[in-house]
Amino acid sequence: MNRRQLLLGSVGLAAAGAGLAALQPRRDTLPAFGDPLPGLPRRPDGAPTVLVIGGGLSGISAATELAERGFKVTLVERAPHLGGKVAGWTVDALGETFPIEHGFHGFFRQYANFDRLVGPAGVLPHLKPVESYPIWFGDRPAEAFGTTTKIFPFNLMGVVARSESISFSDFVAFDPGLLELLRYDPKRTNDDLDAMDFATFCRERVMNQKMCETVLLPFAETTLNRPERLSASEAIRFFHAYFLGNPDGLGFRVATVDVGSGLVAPLRARLESLGVDVRTGVDVLRLTGDGAAVTGAAVSAGTLPSPQPATVAAAKVGDTWTAASRADGTIAYVRRDEAGALVAMDARCTHMGCPVRPDAATGGFLCPCHQGRYDASGAVTGGPPPKPLARLDAAVVDDQVVLHAPPAPAEELLRADHVVLATDARSARRLLAASGLEAADLDQTVGTLETADPYIVWRMFVDKPVRADVAPFYTVSRAGDLDALAVYSTFQEPFIGWAARTGGSVIEAHAYAVPPERMATDAELRERLWAQVVAVLPELTDAKILFDAFMVHDDFTRFAPGDRAKRPPTQTSIANLKLAGDWVRIDAPVFLMEAAVTSGRLAANAIFADTGLEQDPISTVAKVGPLTF
Repeated sequence: MNRRQLLLGSVGLAAAGAGLAALQPRRDTLPAFGDPLPGLPRRPDGAPTVLVIGGGLSGISAATELAERGFKVTLVERAPHLGGKVAGWTVDALGETFPIEHGFHGFFRQYANFDRLVGPAGVLPHLKPVESYPIWFGDRPAEAFGTTTKIFPFNLMGVVARSESISFSDFVAFDPGLLELLRYDPKRTNDDLDAMDFATFCRERVMNQKMCETVLLPFAETTLNRPERLSASEAIRFFHAYFLGNPDGLGFRVATVDVGSGLVAPLRARLESLGVDVRTGVDVLRLTGDGAAVTGAAVSAGTLPSPQPATVAAAKVGDTWTAASRADGTIAYVRRDEAGALVAMDARCTHMGCPVRPDAATGGFLCPCHQGRYDASGAVTGGPPPKPLARLDAAVVDDQVVLHAPPAPAEELLRADHVVLATDARSARRLLAASGLEAADLDQTVGTLETADPYIVWRMFVDKPVRADVAPFYTVSRAGDLDALAVYSTFQEPFIGWAARTGGSVIEAHAYAVPPERMATDAELRERLWAQVVAVLPELTDAKILFDAFMVHDDFTRFAPGDRAKRPPTQTSIANLKLAGDWVRIDAPVFLMEAAVTSGRLAANAIFADTGLEQDPISTVAKVGPLTF
């Protein structure tokens, strides 16, 4: 090779390297609110007051940011503990007390805003990296992802190279569907594909079917929305956030201690160290103010029944619990006692407000969300509820049994200069409806949002061990209802210790977004899921379940076709009311926990903008796909 050839080759390699470097995903920041001037102060004059409603990750995030900057913050949460969807509590089982939670225990390594929140609280040492992301298929060998390079396009090529189901020859033809994933753009992708569900996108957009079946559809279900009910644009945004636009690669961490003590308790301690007035077990009745501004909220200790009456035909009411409906969609239960008198209970669990249902075995009630139990008088007999069910007044009026809430206890007015509404979408909708703020934008956005189909979390203590090479977490595809399986006795105490002492194991099955046609009784769902669990872990075929907690949650954000246009932004038409939660529209590729934390930071930045303060930069993965120019 002569000097000229060497020079040309070097120039070509340099150009190729520069071109490759230009395609790599890089972290970006979200735009600020308004047009902030340089040199703005960091702290406000005096101590403006902020009321944050909702103690999940979004509320904790907003409260932390504001308190760090000198605002006087009050955080109120209806449940007896903080955490929302990452809340933890304890159960008594097998002669011991064990922690338990909703089932969210995977923390992806690209969660920059989550890490920023939990790092100062000392949480990060409890998060253990797990590089491999295995998928177990019901009809083909399992596949493991997450161990390939982070460099585009070799990361995508690595997925193909590692897969036994996909080959490079599958991609010889032009694939518009895959190209759509690689050229994600928030506006264009949403405009073109939000009306289509992702399952249809995979079928009809000339998408490589092996890639869809092996990678995309299984991962789509981890949004806790079924592909048939998931917006195609939201699915593409999800893949961009977790893989194609993410410089940190597809890797995640598991919590080596329970989230209650390892995550939520440290976050609460940090809030209190910053001077935040944290109030749990407090129900917000309504916001105060008008369509121009809010002045705070009316609150009461405890979970209160809806003020709306519930009704049911008197002829239907006998000696077993009968459901009575309210206009707001909530229910209550009524029956006649031995003397024929009417006895009525509100159906909201006093733990986190989930609807309870009658328990035929005891004559009382069961909360399917967190295994709270009540007897026939409404008294707590097990689980995390802190108080009895609320009793209702009942009377027969024109052949109808009408149930009324008893007189409400004295209200407390919490006044604030700013309010952050950081509940889940359903609670936000009900609270705004009760507040009468006359804000049309909130009626047309928050008032239309719905939750996804229910998801099931089933924690089991079994009397047999799992095999030595088992992964801590599996995504499960095409195996019926089962979508994920976590083996707690491989990665988290005290379950590791319990398994070592007893020779058993602790596992947790997840069924994401179970559609209505697949819902059944708890016993039927258990039977179906157990058959699917032993298909993944055949060594447990003859195992005996020593204790279990079976939970059916109905509170996750829906990402259905057309929903994104209905989502409200952080800012509302009411100047001092901000919204936070993973249901709030964020024009960036963030999902799940990272979306919740990011939304809280955005709400804080909006308040900083209102008060003339410097806004904090908010990190995000690349805003557009690697082939978007």
